[in-house]
Amino acid sequence: MTIATGTLRTSDEFWPPRSSDEPPSGPASRRHAHAPHAIVIGSGFGGLASAVRLSAKGWRVTVLEKLDAPGGRAYVHEQNGHVFDAGPTIITVPFLFDELWALAGKKLSDDVELRSLDPFYQIRFDDGDVFHYSGDPDKMRAEVRRISPGDAAGYERFMAEADHCYRLGFEALGAKAFDTVGDLLKASPAIFRMRGWRSLHAMVASHLKHPKLRMAMSLQSLLIGGNPFAVTCIYSLINALERQWGVHWAVGGTGKLVQGLARLLQGQGGTLRCNAEVRRIEVDRGRATGVTLASGERIAADIVVSNADTAWTYRHLVEPQHRRHWTNHRIDKGRYSMSLFVWYFGTHRQYSDVPHHMMLLGPRYKELLTDIFRRHKLADDFSLYLHRPTASDASMAPAGHDTFYALAPVTHLDSGTDWATQAEPMRRAIAEVLNRTVLPGFEQHISASLITTPQTFHDRLLSFKGAAFGLEPLLMQSAWFRPHNRSEDVDGLYMVGASTHPGAGVPGVLMSAKALDSVVPDATTFLARTAHERTGR
Repeated sequence: MTIATGTLRTSDEFWPPRSSDEPPSGPASRRHAHAPHAIVIGSGFGGLASAVRLSAKGWRVTVLEKLDAPGGRAYVHEQNGHVFDAGPTIITVPFLFDELWALAGKKLSDDVELRSLDPFYQIRFDDGDVFHYSGDPDKMRAEVRRISPGDAAGYERFMAEADHCYRLGFEALGAKAFDTVGDLLKASPAIFRMRGWRSLHAMVASHLKHPKLRMAMSLQSLLIGGNPFAVTCIYSLINALERQWGVHWAVGGTGKLVQGLARLLQGQGGTLRCNAEVRRIEVDRGRATGVTLASGERIAADIVVSNADTAWTYRHLVEPQHRRHWTNHRIDKGRYSMSLFVWYFGTHRQYSDVPHHMMLLGPRYKELLTDIFRRHKLADDFSLYLHRPTASDASMAPAGHDTFYALAPVTHLDSGTDWATQAEPMRRAIAEVLNRTVLPGFEQHISASLITTPQTFHDRLLSFKGAAFGLEPLLMQSAWFRPHNRSEDVDGLYMVGASTHPGAGVPGVLMSAKALDSVVPDATTFLARTAHERTGR
């Protein structure tokens, strides 16, 4: 297994590095000198978004990142001039980024160019037929009629129901922290109206009869780590969300968004420390009081926000005596999402007929997903998401070259797979499929290559069981039943990111940071409350 070094380079500990003539603390830092201190563990999208939001509320913020550069799952690798986004590549709700830039007094467009894609992605079935999935209602209707004229009316009903789930599930509930049973009771009527006990595939199948259309309209839940045959149908909102806001590409890669958020944080007076792995969250009399790093350094804080995997946070960073709710037993018995095998590769020639995003479906659908999610078996067959960013952005590769990654959903580490020996056979199997389908003869043109496996998610990204998306987004592991944004066990400890509410995907992790606004007070209120508690007045 090969892991390349990151493009986002750091100084000894701080990122972005300051220029030689810039003082270590500017006006923003002085404004925060007496503010309460928030530590954010992890610099993924959720962590950086939380840091920007907390800074805007007057907190003094320190982000601690284990890796040598920010990004977490959105880390960036570079090899031989090829730029590889390690994680999310689809941006669907740009207004959530607009909000963050506005909180820092900036405009997103000043730092990052978002480019709309049309079609959003191609879905290539095993027989070679291709469905062009887009945000154009007329084009989508034509694609549906081409495959199954009899499903045209059913498609309209499906999209109407998906829009309903979007309004109730995303707009109304997405940014609300499910903090108490009362929050669940208030949301229950909406969940009932969405008939959230049904699986996504069951909902799709109630409207569409052709198996290709059922696949095309249900596979989106895999983007957030959910099995379409088990995930709640509420996640049909993804289909509506894509149509409502479009699918976008950040020019230069999603690493540009990471860089932009890090600069926003620094401009607010916040600090980002890389190569700073948190080994333990310190708890005193039931309250988080800071963290201890792997180096032994202890950093005090008034609150701690974890953007790390929640299961890993509780299992490995919070000592058992402080966890009455998230016990080791409860963590171990949870049902966890799939993991990912990703082969990043570059070629010294271009393949102009391959789009930016393509889903290459294998010969099995439900059976493969059963192997992945239920049997925890590494199957001989697979489906792929093929990403070719150079279709839209030449800066991702040297001139005349192409950059790709091929991503296969696989089971997490409960499979017992020895990825040290299985990674190369898996890569060869993927190469054979690509040779046979959309990239004939490409292997002789490879100019860069690196691999990520479920073991990488466990060892490098500290994901419990190597699961890429935390707990599987089942109905009974969503909303109030998912790890809360405000810890159930430790006062002053908060959770953001894919493995807390509302869930995975870039919109989900950004909404988890937004949910903090309802459970973390601004700095002035916090100081007043703390003073009152100390004096009793």
